[in-house]
Amino acid sequence: MSPDQPNLIYLPPLCFAVLALALGWRAGWRRRLLDDTPTSKTLGVFIGEVELEGVCVTTNPIQSLFSEIPCVIYEWEICEEWQRWETETYTDKEGRRRTRRVLRKGWTLIAGNHYWQGFYLKDEYGFVWVHPDGAKLSKTTLFDEYTHRGSELYRKGPREEINDSTGRRWFREVGLPVGTSLFVRGRATERPDIVAPQIVKDERSEMFIISTEPEKSISDGYATAYFVWNILGLFAAIGGTGVMMISPDGTDSVYPIVGGLIYIVIWMLGWVLMVFNSLVGLRNRVRQAKSLIEVQVKRRMDLIPQLLTCLQALRRYEAELQGAIAELRSQSGLLTDIKAISPTMIAVAENYPVLMTDQSFQSLSKNLKETEDRIALARNYANDITTFYNTRLERIPDCFVAQLGQMAPEGLFHAEGFEQKVVPVGF
Repeated sequence: MSPDQPNLIYLPPLCFAVLALALGWRAGWRRRLLDDTPTSKTLGVFIGEVELEGVCVTTNPIQSLFSEIPCVIYEWEICEEWQRWETETYTDKEGRRRTRRVLRKGWTLIAGNHYWQGFYLKDEYGFVWVHPDGAKLSKTTLFDEYTHRGSELYRKGPREEINDSTGRRWFREVGLPVGTSLFVRGRATERPDIVAPQIVKDERSEMFIISTEPEKSISDGYATAYFVWNILGLFAAIGGTGVMMISPDGTDSVYPIVGGLIYIVIWMLGWVLMVFNSLVGLRNRVRQAKSLIEVQVKRRMDLIPQLLTCLQALRRYEAELQGAIAELRSQSGLLTDIKAISPTMIAVAENYPVLMTDQSFQSLSKNLKETEDRIALARNYANDITTFYNTRLERIPDCFVAQLGQMAPEGLFHAEGFEQKVVPVGF
């Protein structure tokens, strides 16, 4: 290569270094998003970024074709093996083009389908609707078997064989069986049909994951990816800069370590930005979590008095009905024809429909318990995320970024004065 020609051999490693840096930042950011969001219960799900753990259930399961397992998500495929001689062209050691026969093997997909549908995520508190469209989804292997021509399983596939078939097929099924334990991370929104949350594809979602692995395994995977990508990027930066710094006479004009130092400086600036943004997002989640408590308290203050009013009205109606019936009974003792009081009985039945006081009490008790559970979950969530935020402010090296941003710890929620807001239930 002449001195006037540019040496562009350094471009691939330097481009790889930039790509590795970006992928490392992405993995680190996703890990922090997971770690910065406490796991909620289905009853305590609020609108926004949430994490849930539970089992998947559905009222309309999909029956798998080979394993016959009920699933909420299901995919199957059949591949057939082929073997044939092919002619290929190659260049020998002397630079001459030649041809030769080569025996090749491979697999061809001959049948398959996939079925996707929404499902409910269930825990000990209730259900939340989830639709997997757009999510990073991990599935379980349900069936994986190789079989030869003539077997019963082989005949479940297409009758026609592909050209050059070896008579060997591969049957495979993956999916999410009903009752599978899942970790779901996404953005909760309001359902359009009923007043309840749902987790579906949303452009505003920072991350949408449906996984059979626990949160810690996913977080550890992102941590490993963050470390590996940055190490590979560092080596690529050192190697690319070393090639770029070679002078035309073949001597190094600058040490290749310069590229590594530049990479480390850029990585540190990106890390500071990533940590600062994650702390800001975490602080906002703390404030949002505290506001959720007030939302649930307002729900209790609005709901319980209305329920009590309805129940008291029902009791008054029942008392009036009992009084009217007692009066009719006393009058019936003076009448020889029971038909004489029939019009009055009909009027009472029309004015006072069937009263079910026991069910009313049950409904009141259920709503009271659910409301108190919501408040308790909101308080626990607020204290969990506040504790995590305060710990992050004190943990090295995040504490240095927090000091640069002048971030102060948030106070935990205490119940003093709060419990006085409980609405008394009495009759």
